[in-house]
Amino acid sequence: MQEHGLKISELVTLFNLEVLNRGSDYDTALLTITDVNRPGLQFHSFYDYFDPRRLQVLGKAEITYLKGLTTEQRRKCFDDLFLYDIPALVISRGLDCFPECLESARVHERTLLRTEETTVEFTSHTIEYLNRVLAPCVTRHGVLLDISGEGVMITGDSGIGKSESAIELIMRGHRLVADDAVEIRRISNQLIGTAPEVIRHYIELRGIGVIDVRQLFGMSAIMEESRIDLVVQFEQWDETKFYDRLGIEDHHIDIMGVEIPCVTIPVRPGRNLASIVEVAAMNNRHRRYGFNAAQELAQRVDLRAEQGSRKQK
Repeated sequence: MQEHGLKISELVTLFNLEVLNRGSDYDTALLTITDVNRPGLQFHSFYDYFDPRRLQVLGKAEITYLKGLTTEQRRKCFDDLFLYDIPALVISRGLDCFPECLESARVHERTLLRTEETTVEFTSHTIEYLNRVLAPCVTRHGVLLDISGEGVMITGDSGIGKSESAIELIMRGHRLVADDAVEIRRISNQLIGTAPEVIRHYIELRGIGVIDVRQLFGMSAIMEESRIDLVVQFEQWDETKFYDRLGIEDHHIDIMGVEIPCVTIPVRPGRNLASIVEVAAMNNRHRRYGFNAAQELAQRVDLRAEQGSRKQK
């Protein structure tokens, strides 16, 4: 992936596409949006809502329609399409390329490709891949772990104990996704976190140094990426600050327009942070499924109070 999109040449390598004609921009053309287009309407000269930035795909339906046209009509269809600065035209199912299509692509210096996949398979795979690599991305300081299926990102000041807690959680059977820097991508309405390639699987422990979690604990201790379900913020204990003891109120943090549940854990000597994070992850999963212990306790207390007032009457 490049800074502003995915190169057509990279798409060819990733999807094992056959190059029928290299356009003048083959090495520089970028896919910058996640959708593709099947130019059926365009072959009827309808270009009012045509987006030339999309990858163009010809399937069996379009090929069958074009077969019913005369040579000159097909040539005009392709000439009109290639007048636009499209990134590439892909023929699916390994179907034969019309001579008029190849000639027009050469004249207009457009990239022409072919895949053995069906139209549905190719378009779905391409859109899924583009949704990932072109998704908005930010990098946040923290540690991301998969804790019993919950993606938990631990944040806090440097040296507060994030990595130390992560190691204990890994030793309990949970999995590390990223340490120190978390790359977060928004895909649909979910946040997916991963580690930058250069520091993937590594974790830093003050007094010991950098360790390779995959080599030390095995493949079961790592995970390439994870959805972010909960943010746990570590902060130094402040005697003057009030900390929520019941957890009735839900707190969230906004990351790229997505609201993520958030809890703040005060840090002081004697607190087992790994255990608290583990419980927070399990409790967050229960809340997502509709179980809220704090609300149940509050309801019980209210019910007992009501019963007591009735007896007094």
